[in-house]
Amino acid sequence: MLEFLRSYHFVYNVLIVVFATLVTLLCIPSILHVARARHLYDDVGHFRKQHDHGIPRLGGVAIFVSFTITVLLFSIIDKSLPISYLLTACIMLFAMGLKDDLSGVNSSTKFMIQFIVAAILVIPGDIRISSMYGVFDIAALPYIPSVILSILVIMLIINSFNLIDGIDGLAATTGIIANSTFAALFIYMNQYELAAISLAMVGAVLGFLRFNITPAKIFMGDTGALLIGLVTAVMAIKFIELSKVSTVKLPFIYTAPALIVAILIGPVFDTLRVFTIRILNGKSPFDADRNHIHHRILKIGLTHLQTTLVLACLNLISILMVLTLNSLNNSLLIVLIFLLSISFNGAITYFIRSKKRGFLMFRNFGD
Repeated sequence: MLEFLRSYHFVYNVLIVVFATLVTLLCIPSILHVARARHLYDDVGHFRKQHDHGIPRLGGVAIFVSFTITVLLFSIIDKSLPISYLLTACIMLFAMGLKDDLSGVNSSTKFMIQFIVAAILVIPGDIRISSMYGVFDIAALPYIPSVILSILVIMLIINSFNLIDGIDGLAATTGIIANSTFAALFIYMNQYELAAISLAMVGAVLGFLRFNITPAKIFMGDTGALLIGLVTAVMAIKFIELSKVSTVKLPFIYTAPALIVAILIGPVFDTLRVFTIRILNGKSPFDADRNHIHHRILKIGLTHLQTTLVLACLNLISILMVLTLNSLNNSLLIVLIFLLSISFNGAITYFIRSKKRGFLMFRNFGD
C-alpha cells in the first residue's frame, strides 16, 4: 500500500510540472504575437537595460495563468495553506504588476499593494513566522512581533526577486531552484499539497525559461517576478512553521531557518547589499542603479547565461552546505552562509578592479 501511495504521488507531481510547463509554453507564443502587434516592448533606452532591441516583458502573464490554472485544476487544497488567500494575493500582485509592465506604477503604490497583500496572507490567512528557532537567542514570538516580522519577510522576498530580474534567466532559474527545493522538502515531510503548490510554480517558470534563456525572446516583467517572490515567500514561511510540528524527524528540520536563508540567499543578499550601499551613499534605497551582483559579474566579461549559472551554483552550494553541516546551530550556519556570499562578492570586486587596472595599463601603453 505504501509503495502504491508513493507511486501515486510521484505520478501526480510529475503531471503537475508537465501540465504547468505546457500551459506556459502554449501561452507565450500568443503573448509574443499580441506584444508585437501592439508594440508592447521593454524600455530599451533605460540605463539599466542589457539589450539593444525591444523585447516584450509580459512573460509573467503566462506564468500567472499557468500557475493559477494548475492550482485550481488539480484541486490543491490543504487546511495548512488557505489557498483562497494565496490566490487573492496573487491576483492583486498580478494586476499591479501588469499595470507596471504596461504603463508604470510609482514606488509608493507598489509598496502599499505589497503591504496589503502581505497583511492578507499574515492576518486572516495566518501564514506567519511564530518562532525564531533560537536564532539570536529568540524562540517563540508573540503575536504582534510575529505579524510584523512575517509581513516584512514577505515584502523583502517579493522585492528581492523583482530586483534580481535584470538579466536573461536569472530570476526564473532562482525561482526554479527555490521552489524545487521546497517541493522536495515538503515531499519528505509528507506535505504533498504544499509540494504541489511549489511544483506548479516550477512548471510555470520552466515553460517561461524556454523563451527567456539568452537570447531572450520575452521578459517576465514585474508581473512574473512579484508572483514568483510571493509564492516562494509563502512556501518559506510554511516550511519554517511545519518544521516545528513535523513528525518526520530529519536533520534539516532542526536547521529550517538556516536552510531558508540558503535557499533565498541569492536575491536576499543582493537586495540587502544594494540597499546598504545606497543608504551609505546618501541615496534612497529604492533608487535604481547597475550595482546588482549580476551587473557586476557582467563587468568581468561573463555572458548572461554564464552569470546565471555562476549564481545558481552559489545558491546550490549554500543549500548543500546547510544540509551537510546540519549538526551546527542555526545562528552559526546563517553566519557561514553570509560569509560565503560576502567572500564571493569580494572576489567579484577583485576581478573588476583587476580588469580595470589591465585596461588602464593597456591604454597608457597605447598612448
